[in-house]
Amino acid sequence: MKIVTLTLNPALDKSTSVERMIPEQKLRSAAMQIDAGGGGINVSKGIAKLGGHSTAVFPVGGHNGGLLRSLVEDAGIATATVEIKGETRENISVLETTSNLQYRFTLPGAPIGLADAQACLNQVRTLQPDILVASGSLPPGLPETYFEEVAEFAKQINAKFILDTSGKPLQHAADEGVFLLKPNLGELSALSGVPELALNRVDDAALEIINAGKCEVVVVSLGPQGALLVTRDGFEHIPAPTVKKVSTVGAGDSMVAGMVWALSTGKSYLEMVQTGVACGSAATMNTGTKLFDRERVDELLEWIRTFSSKYRLTDF
Repeated sequence: MKIVTLTLNPALDKSTSVERMIPEQKLRSAAMQIDAGGGGINVSKGIAKLGGHSTAVFPVGGHNGGLLRSLVEDAGIATATVEIKGETRENISVLETTSNLQYRFTLPGAPIGLADAQACLNQVRTLQPDILVASGSLPPGLPETYFEEVAEFAKQINAKFILDTSGKPLQHAADEGVFLLKPNLGELSALSGVPELALNRVDDAALEIINAGKCEVVVVSLGPQGALLVTRDGFEHIPAPTVKKVSTVGAGDSMVAGMVWALSTGKSYLEMVQTGVACGSAATMNTGTKLFDRERVDELLEWIRTFSSKYRLTDF
């Protein structure tokens, strides 16, 4: 299967660490690590780490945009970019080593007009993907309904649309209908139209979303508790192994990367989510924005499979 990722609000992810965060003082920090960032780009990076291939479509602007494109291509990932006015944004994360607390600063992106966004979709169309993954936030300049347009576009080109975003953009896209949604509990509550969901209602709420035609598959992200896979055929909880958390940056994108890679290689939905949970858990073991190490993914996936086979609750 041919995979294309779409990142409408990409960024240079910069990370460093200090012993202690102290206001109004010069803080001696570690050398800055710079990585290509933005949801879809991270997904492409994760797919590459697993040995898969994808093309990353994203807008670029200014010096930061040129550096971003070079970083993606240096990672062995094919790109299809659209030049825009303005400067590609930066995100900064700082780890306080004495407390292991992480401070994350997300800067606004350069405004992108509908013409620029359409140019990105035109790039996607020429690539003719089987799977289209849109991940991350919308940049300034695009309406909160824009992912709904992308969902309609994916149907036109006959691509499975996987969306990982939040808030109103997620809800509007679900109204159009997508292939797979990956909400957390708060996002699932919003999709269900309720302030909060009790844990014993999560599977029913996800199934109601599927039956309403908003998607075919729901993977509810449960953080350290793993994920819940829901389709019309049933549901199953996939546990996450206990690991030493270093950074949560990129964990969600790593999970999506694992799922998309597994789906593209013909894995079952259960294997798809198991792989995603392994990738997401492995990503939290690394510093900054490194995503995951393949060796750790393999180790964690073996644990997940073994645990699931012993304590499986449903015949999925």
